[in-house]
Amino acid sequence: MELKDVVSIGGKPGLHQIVGKRQNGLIVESIDDKKKRSPTSLTSKVSILDDIAIYTTDEDVPLREVLKSLDEKVKGGLELVTKKDGGEVIRDFFRKILPNFDEEQVYTSDIVKICNWYETLKEHIDFQKVSEETEGKAEETKADDEKSVKKSKPKTAKSAAVKKTATKAAPAKAPKVTQRKMS
Repeated sequence: MELKDVVSIGGKPGLHQIVGKRQNGLIVESIDDKKKRSPTSLTSKVSILDDIAIYTTDEDVPLREVLKSLDEKVKGGLELVTKKDGGEVIRDFFRKILPNFDEEQVYTSDIVKICNWYETLKEHIDFQKVSEETEGKAEETKADDEKSVKKSKPKTAKSAAVKKTATKAAPAKAPKVTQRKMS
């Protein structure tokens, strides 16, 4: 399972994996012991986890990077917070994960949701591997972009002039006028 296949659906608890697509929505399966499949409609608010980013004071950080950092800290002995913990305790916890997060735009409920998502996903996804794959794909995309820029040659004035004359259409012939004799 990859992070791009996992979605959060507004109004439905938990996380879901995309198992199919249909003309008017998706078919998703819950990521829990029940494995219940259900369709979504076009009006459902579906958020793909790979597209989510966390606000910081510098630039937005992708959720996969936050989950990677969270995974490292939890494996190092840090305990996850729950919604029963106080607001300041939750924020202090998240400062250890992402020190420069924007405290005005990232709510405590968002932090708790990220912790819950981590708990659900940690058995299904290797966060260290996800981050490495994403970095590799980003480097490949950058290299491909640079190659395509090098391949496209700038047009010279001569080639542009030749192209213009070659694409001009021949002037239309005047329609034939026939005269009838009136007798």
